[in-house]
Amino acid sequence: MKRGVFFLSVLLGFLNRAGTTLSLEDIGILVRDLPRHNSFQYLTRFSLPAEYFEAAYGALEDPHIYIILSDTGSPAGKVIGFFTASPYNHLSLSFDPALKTLVSYNGGNGISSPGLNRERPEHLNLKPGASLAVYRLKTREGKKRAVIDRLAAINREGSSYNLLGLLTGKSILPNIMFCSQFVYTVLRDAGVVYFNKKGGILRPVDFVNLARGDGLEFTSKIDITPCTAGTIPEGKNFPITLDSRSITAYNLIQ
Repeated sequence: MKRGVFFLSVLLGFLNRAGTTLSLEDIGILVRDLPRHNSFQYLTRFSLPAEYFEAAYGALEDPHIYIILSDTGSPAGKVIGFFTASPYNHLSLSFDPALKTLVSYNGGNGISSPGLNRERPEHLNLKPGASLAVYRLKTREGKKRAVIDRLAAINREGSSYNLLGLLTGKSILPNIMFCSQFVYTVLRDAGVVYFNKKGGILRPVDFVNLARGDGLEFTSKIDITPCTAGTIPEGKNFPITLDSRSITAYNLIQ
């Protein structure tokens, strides 16, 4: 706990000196959440059930891995936003276009332990205007299988969310990561490398802005603000802006 309080005090001082402020509510959420985190040992094991892997391996016929940028409005996202200068501050993977296998490293939303956890689009709705930008990366079945195999290994070995890594970009143990570290690591280990990043903290937007060639394709922006009872609105156009590029696409879920 003392390490967490020290980390938060250093972080808040750094952000305030840089002119970035968090609301009292945001600070309260971060403080209350600190005891659940540990950047030095694994907290989460077997967070992904067998049915998750059945769905993931069942999607191997689809020749794509889906990369999802999120603008969720969480306090942690606001902290990450200082370093990224982008509203899209969370990164997830999915193996199917309907995002039924959405997964990432996160804080567990107060339910699960911080680390590797399954996600649902409607659970990322933490502010008015929350949205997801969905991309797909074409890959061979063998490499897609290797990514899922790597997830299964992390699920067995254990994981934790890399809170300290938000400042340092480093991990104490291999499976202690934050979201963009996680996505980059499992893709790299499976041989799915489509951009190079040298030095500094790996940002979620790097997965789009540093992409080379035609392998990465934008598919849609999903506005999840109107969601109720786990539904996503259909048949509506939404604009998306990343690095001054404005793109309009239809909702992925139709």
